[in-house]
Amino acid sequence: MRLFLVLLFSLACCAPAFAQEARPQPTSTTPPDGAATQAAGAQDEVSRQLHAQVLLARARFSPGEIDGVAGSNQARALRGFQAARGLEATGELDDATWEVLSTDTSPALVEQVLTADDLAAPYVEIPDDMMEKAALDRLGYASVWEALGERFHASPKLLRSLNPDADPQPGTTLRVPNVRDLPPLQKAARIVVTESEATLVLLDGNDRVMAQFPVTSGSEKDPLPIGEWTVDTVAMDPTFHYNPELFWNADPEHSKATVAAGPNNPVGPVWIDLSKPHYGIHGTPEPAQVGKTASNGCVRLTNWDVLALVDAVEAGTPVEMRK
Repeated sequence: MRLFLVLLFSLACCAPAFAQEARPQPTSTTPPDGAATQAAGAQDEVSRQLHAQVLLARARFSPGEIDGVAGSNQARALRGFQAARGLEATGELDDATWEVLSTDTSPALVEQVLTADDLAAPYVEIPDDMMEKAALDRLGYASVWEALGERFHASPKLLRSLNPDADPQPGTTLRVPNVRDLPPLQKAARIVVTESEATLVLLDGNDRVMAQFPVTSGSEKDPLPIGEWTVDTVAMDPTFHYNPELFWNADPEHSKATVAAGPNNPVGPVWIDLSKPHYGIHGTPEPAQVGKTASNGCVRLTNWDVLALVDAVEAGTPVEMRK
């Protein structure tokens, strides 16, 4: 009954093409004048950012959705990585950071032969209206590229750029970010969510950082519940119980409804229930928006990050919420 009630409230709390694989080169040069050399320089920079994002993800400092573009989530990941490695936390790809990142000599991109599980069919058009969502049997992926984006932690636009002529089918080989099959995280001693940094950090028993993820947490109307809480339960592939009376902007014609499970469910594939009533940590159907928009109080991660987080938590794990 508690989990049902929590989920009842949960929504309220809640490119360019690449000609070569990126290489971790810390130096930069000014190309000669000309459109072709300028385009090549821009492409090299995107490749460099892409490689950095992959290496950060592999080091468990998630940049969110991998897209090859230096943005706020990449800067957060860099600051966390730098601080954990005893470097100056600038959020920039400086020489010292490249030197430490590139101790992982894994390639940024690998070839992946797709399976039926990767494609995650069938696909369904996801409506905006909550009542229309409730009419669906399952909130699966809207397209093959969305499914592959989640599989490889990447922007669908990036994947299409890397594979411009691909028609994804079982047996198709794609170039994808090298982030698959990372070892599971060990159990964390505690979780720290910092609203001002838009991060969730896992710490071990010696207060060393095990992993960091970008998050969306709180808003002016529904602030993050600052304080110390614990994990109560973890629900995998949860349904969502919608009550329009709980939302100030709900359509007055809406009624209570149950929204089916799936990656495009309002809380994604995981709901981590907290001891603070009606609050939790969960996924999202909009990974590109994590760390960039407000939430209604809960802590929202990309679906792949919250799935990784599940391995590190259990009932009783302490959760500290900071401003």
